[in-house]
Amino acid sequence: MCKRLVFIQVIFILFLAGCVTLQPKESIPTCKINGVTYYSLIPLCEAKGINWQYDTFTRVVVLRKGTDRINLKVGDDLILVNQRAVLLSRPIEIYEGAVVVPAKFKEQIIDVLFRKEPVLPQKISSFVISKKIRKIVVDAGHGGNDPGAIGRTGLREKDVNLDIAKRLALLLKSEGVNVVMTRSTDRFIPLGARVGITNKSGADIFVSIHSNANRTRSMNGFEVYYVASSLNDAKRALVTAKEGNLNLEGSLFASRSLELRAMLWDMIYAYDRAESIQLAKNICRSVGSNMNVKIIGVKDARYEVLRGSRIPAVLVEVGFVSNYNEERMLKNGFYRQKIAESIMDGISDYAQELAMVEADRR
Repeated sequence: MCKRLVFIQVIFILFLAGCVTLQPKESIPTCKINGVTYYSLIPLCEAKGINWQYDTFTRVVVLRKGTDRINLKVGDDLILVNQRAVLLSRPIEIYEGAVVVPAKFKEQIIDVLFRKEPVLPQKISSFVISKKIRKIVVDAGHGGNDPGAIGRTGLREKDVNLDIAKRLALLLKSEGVNVVMTRSTDRFIPLGARVGITNKSGADIFVSIHSNANRTRSMNGFEVYYVASSLNDAKRALVTAKEGNLNLEGSLFASRSLELRAMLWDMIYAYDRAESIQLAKNICRSVGSNMNVKIIGVKDARYEVLRGSRIPAVLVEVGFVSNYNEERMLKNGFYRQKIAESIMDGISDYAQELAMVEADRR
């Protein structure tokens, strides 16, 4: 008893001297699921002053505080933090009727996010100031009786491509861009027909959405293709000169000369390849900044939709359905939306660069 009194006295003296600081603990209910500590979400939000909304039908939770926003869904380990995709080590769960989140979510997201400085307002849309990108062809790869690649759990490439393409089209339209879709439903469109739609559209750029696959299941990542540098532009130009119209101001003088038309098309194809490479880089950079995914990079290829397009054209591979983790993520609507937004941002950056180049020329 005497020893206990001495111990208490020592602690009391140290506390008064400032050597011992007793931190108040947050009274947030916890539980254990498969050995992992989880926090009850609603009391956690109340303790942090976070506004929350829970849709019992979709089981989607939206957390808001100031300019910050977190979207999460019960049963998923993929969340959106200020529209940035984050993969948790454990999924969001329901425990005794209450939504619970893993301890790492609280420590690495909640406790960190709401201590940061407010984000700056978003920049004005590049499409508002750029007059170069007014119409875009958005191509959803495969479709109909052509499912494309199929993941181990049955995810079909054609469905992923169409969903992301439609999301991208909506985002572009909201910025005032005219969008032409090669397909907006689950139907088969031959490659030649896609090229025809593109070349007749009068669009400024072409963006084709695809999902990747590889026999090596560990392969994963995001990549963008442009028309192969090894392609003979002079040969392409000659073929195009025989059948394609030059919708160029001041090009009437060449209308009677096949040789001159071929020379002009050769120059156009060289310019388009350079612009396609820049657009591909912008998209990769945007996805790398906005999402926690591996960026494989920019590559060239001889895909028909690329070599047949008479405008800057890129083919985007959004991920590998043959990879278990990427297939799982591509099934998630939040994740597909984030991909569409990141591609949109890349196109927007490209449009802004074009506007700056035009401004420098004046």
